[in-house]
Formats: sequence, C-alpha cells, structure tokens
Amino acid sequence: MRYGFSLLAVSLLLMSASPALTAGNSESSEDTEPTAGTQVTSKRVLTPAEKAEKEACRACKIEICDILATKSAQGPDIACDIIKTWRTDDIVEMLGGRIDWPWGNAVCQSKLHLKRAPLAKAMSEPRQRIVMDSQTVRCSLFRKKGKPYVVELDMAPKVTFKDGKAVSAEINWGEVSAPLLIYPIIYAGTGLDNSANVLGAEVVRMVNEFTHKKCAEVKDELPSNQFN
Repeated sequence: MRYGFSLLAVSLLLMSASPALTAGNSESSEDTEPTAGTQVTSKRVLTPAEKAEKEACRACKIEICDILATKSAQGPDIACDIIKTWRTDDIVEMLGGRIDWPWGNAVCQSKLHLKRAPLAKAMSEPRQRIVMDSQTVRCSLFRKKGKPYVVELDMAPKVTFKDGKAVSAEINWGEVSAPLLIYPIIYAGTGLDNSANVLGAEVVRMVNEFTHKKCAEVKDELPSNQFN
C-alpha cells in the first residue's frame, strides 16, 4: 500500500530544508510576446516500461485488495517487486508549486512485503495496528546531464486502523544513502519526521485512498469474485 508514497516522501524530505531547492523568482519581460508553445494533449501514451510497471502494480493491488475484501487470514502473504516511474510533470503537480523540481523523471523501486493476517484483521477488527518489516525504497532522480542521483531509504511503517479505516501512521525511517549534495537534507528530513511525524497524516490519507478508491477500481478482477 505504500509504493505510491515513496517518491512523495523523498520529495517532501527534500523540501524540508534546502533554500537551493526553494522555488525561485521567475522573471518575465513585458516586451516579449508570449507564444502558444508546443502542442500538447491530455491523452497519456505509456512507454513499454511504464506499461510493464502498471501491470505489475495492478497485479499486486489485486492481491492486496482481495485480502481486504475477504478479510481472510488464510493464504500467502504479499510479496511484490514494485517499480514506478514518475514523470517530471507529475512530480511538479504533486509538489503543488511548493518547490522547483530540479531534476527530470524519477524511478522508484522496492520489494513490498505485507503479512496477510494483520492486513485481514485491520478490516475485520475494531482496532488493529500493522507493523511492517524494514524495507528499502530506492529512487533514481534523473538529470539533464550526468548520471542520475540515487537515493535509498529504509523504512518500517506502522499504520493503526479503527473500524477498517487508517487513523494514524508513522514511517519510521532507518538508514539513508544519497549523494553528498543532498544527503544532509535527506538525513535531516528523516530525523525530523521520526521525531515529529510530519508525514503521518499523508500516509493515512494515501492508505485510505488505496483501501477504498483504488480497490474499487479492481473489484471485478478480485479472485474471490470469481466464485460468487
């Protein structure tokens, strides 16, 4: 349930401190006539890599959503290899103008492990806390020139559910690896979040969006529905 959150977490950590990344003043000339710009379309054409990523994510989503729907603790745990490409325009939109995104696309990957029993109980019991094992998220931040920056962060999230809805969460950041230029920012951000739980509310929002809206998108594909 956290693969959509990985880059957002990295981005917000980068936001937390560095004046160099803060949105600068844009200068415009009144004497220059604006142009219409390049023709664009709202229709998104996926690359072959993005199509493969989408299918893998969908398969993992179906596994998780089936557990949430059946509330059954019997069966295998969740183990998915997740890769997600974030396009530059998506990142800029996600950050909402709070900072300038100084890179291009970003590719985040992780091995998602979720124990089945706590997940089922979160949907069936009045109150349940899911404590995930430590897992690593690796994001490559692509640049116009040179090799991409690679950021690796360990996390062991905890999410508390009440009546099937997430009500609180902590990411619990662990080890951090990043290029020297941005390492102090990432390290300071993880420390701040561990002490003040800055991102907890965002995790709660994204978990609830997944368990309701995202799972509704695949309800007709759930294995449990094939026997109804």
